[in-house]
Parts: sequence; structure tokens; C-alpha cells
Amino acid sequence: MSPTKDSNKISVLNQLLAIVKEISGLPECRNSTKKMYYNLVRRVKLLSPLFEELKDSEEELEDSEIRAFESLRVALDSAMDLLKWVNEGSKLYQALQRDKIADKFCQMTDQIEASLSSIPYDKLNVSEEVQEQIELVHAQFKRAKGRMDSPDLLLDRDLEIAQKEKDPDPEILRRLSENLQLRTINDLKKESLALHEMVISSSVDPEDCFAKMSSLLRKLKDYVLTINPEADTSEGEKGLIKHRSPVIPDDFRCPISLELMRDPVIVSTGQTYERSCIQKWLDAGHKTCPKTQQTLLHTALTPNYVLKSLIALWCESNGIELPKNQDNCRNKKTGKFVSDCDRPAIHALLQKLLDGNPEIQRAAAGELRLLAKRNADNRVCIAEAGAIPRLVELLSSTDPRTQEHAVTALLNLSINEGNKGSIVNSGAIPDIVDVLKTGSMEARENAAATLFSLSVIDENKVIIGAAGAIPALIDLLCQGTPRGKKDAATAIFNLAIYQGNKVRAVRAGIVVPLMRFLKDAGGGMVDEALAILAILASHQEGKLAIGQAEPFPVLVEVIKTGSPRNRENAAAVLWSLCTNDAQHLKIARELGAEEALKELSENGTDRAKRKAGNILELLQRVEVVVDP
Repeated sequence: MSPTKDSNKISVLNQLLAIVKEISGLPECRNSTKKMYYNLVRRVKLLSPLFEELKDSEEELEDSEIRAFESLRVALDSAMDLLKWVNEGSKLYQALQRDKIADKFCQMTDQIEASLSSIPYDKLNVSEEVQEQIELVHAQFKRAKGRMDSPDLLLDRDLEIAQKEKDPDPEILRRLSENLQLRTINDLKKESLALHEMVISSSVDPEDCFAKMSSLLRKLKDYVLTINPEADTSEGEKGLIKHRSPVIPDDFRCPISLELMRDPVIVSTGQTYERSCIQKWLDAGHKTCPKTQQTLLHTALTPNYVLKSLIALWCESNGIELPKNQDNCRNKKTGKFVSDCDRPAIHALLQKLLDGNPEIQRAAAGELRLLAKRNADNRVCIAEAGAIPRLVELLSSTDPRTQEHAVTALLNLSINEGNKGSIVNSGAIPDIVDVLKTGSMEARENAAATLFSLSVIDENKVIIGAAGAIPALIDLLCQGTPRGKKDAATAIFNLAIYQGNKVRAVRAGIVVPLMRFLKDAGGGMVDEALAILAILASHQEGKLAIGQAEPFPVLVEVIKTGSPRNRENAAAVLWSLCTNDAQHLKIARELGAEEALKELSENGTDRAKRKAGNILELLQRVEVVVDP
């Protein structure tokens, strides 16, 4: 066996074994998705004998076989991320969004099954027992494709009633408390933290989910305290809920943490929050009010002295000790915030990044990657420690894993608005583009996500486009994993808001793959393709390129049968193509667009109605030649 092939084989098999070991060691899942979680963990565990036997074998693997195992590694990496997210995330969110979570598991199953299909088991030098086991596991993944868990109708009903009714039946709250494993104050505190972190990191749309989850969590918390006022509490906490604990008024709770406020402050929209919670929200780069989603006119925080006095009076009258400020929220002498991050540990990791030993650098970059993902305070501390330029240097590392850690750490750091400028100013964009072109699939995916994050700032759209990112993103869009395609599409969409990048994308040949995605309804990229086409169609070069790709039959079909957002985008593309073009109007009419547009003008989204009405006006004006 050649040294290079042997090294590649051992490397990918070691990585696969490490991932399976980590997945096997994940804790038991205690939420509404535990069946899907358990099934995925169980199947992944059964892959281990194949990797172990191949690792011990002296048989040489072909390049195609190594690529197949690399594809499986990427899939299992994604599976591990999903399983960790499910285990550590909000139980309420997962219960309310079970269909979306189930879809994530289905996509994950599809990805692993596709990778397994590319591995030629019959050609590998493995024992008959191992081959039979892997074929059995593969068959299980095949059967699981597209299969959804049966709905829990009682849980759905209980959730619906608990959301609608101000004071739900205690029996319903008892069942929810049991089903969601939110039985104690400690359980509810962990859930509150998970919800808080999810909102801060913007992993869900606060407008859609935050209010529902906050309300449900408050009702469950009140229920648990009512039936067992001292459940799972420390001595200090017992002082807060002596005898029968009074229900905390909603106005006294922070809308983010749901806890009694100790230092309430007012933001520009007039909403009041606990100071430390809203400060974390702002430090994460958000510019909106978490509760109302209104844009904040400024980020000044005004103390709400009236509410603070009312809370103090309420605590006194109920025999409750007013919570004291924690050291990690406010420094009493300076009045300045002190972050929750571990500065000495971060500085120690920074010194390791400067070490010439590649293994030490790799490990340090990996730890910083995880710390930057964990919370907003860490993202600020890591940047302040000067880690960004060091991580940018590691983007050029010849070690794939170091490169992956570095680009992912920068992705996580870029969540903070202030860090975006530091990353760009450190000269990172050309190096991120290089990673996007030549890195491992995971590194390329995270490079695309980093470019999207940085492109939120308008001036960065110009810099990223000029650095040659768009052709590389289109390449990932065509060749990447399902996740990679999504990351690439999101980045392209954001970059194409700038006019100059529309031209770059069109000239790099993006229209052809977008039309291919649009015609492949089962490929999972229809939404993204239509969103990008709608932006490109507003530019003359984009309009010409789309018009030459014979888009009309599929656009009309989407307008007839697509989702509300896709019908809206399809109508926007059709309107751009038909404006000042009688031939295109004629084609649209012949394909039955008029009837579909009339229906859309009545039942579509507001934007879809406008676009449909505009096209109908054009169709009415055009002169149609009818044979006598």
C-alpha cells in the first residue's frame, strides 16, 4: 500500500471511530424526540465493527472508497451535531416543533444512507459477520428514509390547550411536566437557560417561538411550585419560596429569562428586561427588541426605578428576599459589566495558538471553537484577547482539522456584531475564500456560513464578492452535501443583494444549477433556488440568463401548487421576465399562467398579490393575435 493512501485510510477510519465513540457516549435523551434520537444512536453504534476491522486490515482502499468513507464521516459529523443539539436544547421548543425536528432526522437519515450506498461492501476485505451486520444497518437506514414517528396526539392536544388557556387544568400541566421531563425547579432552570441561549444565539426565530415557549415555561414553573414549593431547591432558593410560594406577577419577570428581575432596565421600545439578559442580547449583535421584534433606535439602557421599587415592595410583603446582583452581571464599584467567560483559560489557549507545535495549535483552535459557540460572553472575551488574527493565520494550515477548527471558530465569533469588523479588518476574507475553494467539506461548509455571517454588513458584501467568493460558493452549491448546498445558497442570496454581485453570480453560471434545483422538487433546494432567482431577475443580465433557461413551465407550476413563499418568488421572477417582453407574456399565457395568477392575486401573500396583479395587467394590455 502506498504511504499516502495508507495515511488517508487510517486518518478517515480513526475519525469515523472517534465520531462513533462520541455518539455512543452521548447521554440518554429525555424529551419528546427521544425515539428518533435513540434509533439514530443505535444504528450509528452498529457501524463501529466495520471501521475497526478495516483499520486493522492491511488491504489498500481505492481513492473512490476513501472518498466514500470521507462522505460518511461528514454525514456522521452532522449527525453528532444534531444529536447534541437535541440533547442540550430546549425541550419545549422540540415539543412545539416536532415536525421540523423529525424532518431534520429524516434528512440526516437520507444523508447517512446515501453515504453508505457509495461504499462497496462486497469488495472490502472484511469478515462475513461484519459484512452482514453493515448490510443490516444499511437496510435499517433505507427503511427509515422518509419514515416519520407517529404523532403524539395527547401531547399535541395538551400543548395546544396550555398555550390557549390562561389557567390550564392542572392535570394538563401535570401531563406536560411528566412528558417533557420538566418535573423539578432544576429541570425548569435548565430549560430556561436552554431557551435563553437559543434566543441569544438566534438559532430560532424569536417572533415565532419565543412568546409561546415563555408562556408555557411560566405556567409549568408556577404549577411545579404550587404542588411542591421546595422541590429540588437549594437553601438559598428555599428562602424565596417559604411555605406556599406566591406566583410572581408577569410584569416582574424578565421576558428573556422568565426570572424575577433584580435590575430592570428599559430599552428604546419601552419594554423592560433584566439588565444582564438584555445586555447579552445586545452583545450578540442583535438590534431588535426580543419581545416586539421592533428595531431599537439606540442601545441605551434606562433603569426602571419605579418597577424596581414595586418588586422590592412585593418581595417584602410576601416575605421574599430580593435577589442580589450576581458578580458576573455587574461590578458594584465601576458599574461596568464583567463577563461570564474564563479569561485566564482563554489567554492560555491563545498562547497555545502561538505555539509552533501543530497538534497543540489544533487542540487550542478546537477548544476556542467550542467556547465561541457556547455563549455571547465568550465571543467577546476571545476577540478581546486577540485570538482573531491568530485564527486567521491558521486558515492557511496544511492540517485539515486545524483549518476546520479555525474557520468554525471565526464563524462562531462572527455572531457578535463587533467581531465581524475585527475579522474583516484582520484580512480574513481572502483566506476564508481559499478554505471555501480547497478545504475539507466541513471546512468549506463553515467557510460559506462565515461569509454569510460577515455579509450581513453591507460593505462586506462588496469585499467578499471582489475576493472571488461567488464562483467558489456556486461550486459548493453544485457539489456539496445537503447542508453545504444550503450554506452556499444562503451566502449567495445575501451577497446578491449587492448589484455588482448579481452580475458576478450570473457570469459564473449560477442560473443553470438553480434551474436544475427548481425542476427537482425532491432535491430540497426549491426554496433557495427561487429566492436567489427572484433577486437575480431584478438585474438585466440576470433576467436575460433566466429567460434563456426555459423557466416558464416550472414557474407557472410553482405559482399553481407551491408553498406561499415559493409562489411569491415565482411570481416575482415571472413579473421581471414579462416586463417589456411581449414574447414572454405570450409564453406565460399559453402555459395557463393567467388562471393561476388570478387565484394567487386573491389568496397569496401581500407581495404575491401585488406581483400577480402586475402581471395580469401586462397580460391584459398585450395584443394577442388570434387566427380567424
